[in-house]
Amino acid sequence: MTDAATLFERHFKACPLVAILRGITPPEAESIGNALVDAGFSMIEVPLNSPDPYRSIAALGEALGDRALIGAGTVLREEQVARVAEAGGRLVVSPNCDGAVIRAAASSGLVSLPGYFTATEAFAAIDAGAHGLKLFPADAAGPVLLKGQRAVLPADVPVLAVGGISPESIGAWRAAGADGFGLGSNLYRPGKSPDEVARDATAFVHAIGDRA
Repeated sequence: MTDAATLFERHFKACPLVAILRGITPPEAESIGNALVDAGFSMIEVPLNSPDPYRSIAALGEALGDRALIGAGTVLREEQVARVAEAGGRLVVSPNCDGAVIRAAASSGLVSLPGYFTATEAFAAIDAGAHGLKLFPADAAGPVLLKGQRAVLPADVPVLAVGGISPESIGAWRAAGADGFGLGSNLYRPGKSPDEVARDATAFVHAIGDRA
C-alpha cells in the first residue's frame, strides 16, 4: 500500500482541491463522486456530521478506487480515525488541531489535514505529523493573515484555505500563499444534482488552472 505522504502528494499535485460533501447520503455518494472526479477533483471528504458518513465513505471508495483520495472531515476523536480506516478511507480532515487525532491518523497510514488558525496551532500540527494544514475558517482570516504566516511556516507543508472560497477569490488566496482549497457549500450542498455539482466543480478546476 502506498504510504500516506506519497499518496497525498500524488493526489494534491493532480488537483489541490478537496470536495467537502457535508450532508451527503450513501445513495447519492457514487453519482456525486463521479461528477467531481470527472471534473478533475482527486480528493473528497465526507464530514462525520453527515447522515451515515462511514457508508458514504465506503461507497465512494468502492466507486472511485485509485482515482481519488477519499476520507472523512470533522474528525474530532481518535476512535473516529479507526472507523474511517475500517470504511476504506485514507484521508482524515479536522476543523481543529488535536495532536492525538493527528498522531492516530499518521500512525494508521492515513493522510492528516488538521485545521488551524494561529501559527502556534500550525506548528503543533506539524510536530504531531500532519501532512498538510487547513486554515479554517479562511473567510474569517483573510489572505493577509495567511501571507504573514507563510513567512514562518515550512514551505514544504501545503496550506489549504477552507471556508467561503469561491472561484473568484482563489487568485487572492494563491497570491497570499495558499497551496490548495477545501470547498464546501459553494461546491456541494444537500439536494444539489450531479450535473450542478459537475458545473461548479469545473469552475473551480478552471480557476485553479488559470492561476497555477
